[in-house]
Amino acid sequence: MYIKRDTTGAIYAISREATEGFSEQVANDAPELVSFMRTLQPEAYQALLDSDLQMARVMEDVVNLLVDRSVIRFTDLPEAAQEKLLQREQIRERLQQSLTFMEDDESLGI
Repeated sequence: MYIKRDTTGAIYAISREATEGFSEQVANDAPELVSFMRTLQPEAYQALLDSDLQMARVMEDVVNLLVDRSVIRFTDLPEAAQEKLLQREQIRERLQQSLTFMEDDESLGI
């Protein structure tokens, strides 16, 4: 992408092609470009982030299903993936325990 900067050095316009005023090229994944593009369509970026979170849960469920059906072994996954999945499982367990505790407190009138 080609960009234009304002007097402070911040990106204020982008172009797919080098044209008059758009001579500085930056990588499509450059942090400042990504940040600028988020300001253009914040709802679309938030929807994408929400979708990413939902897809993470879908993938977690798929992995669990494959392990449960003995299609793969949990230990077949890369160590980093195993750690992340275990962390998420522990977090969900703690949240579930907290919710159960709060429900018990309500029934006791606390």
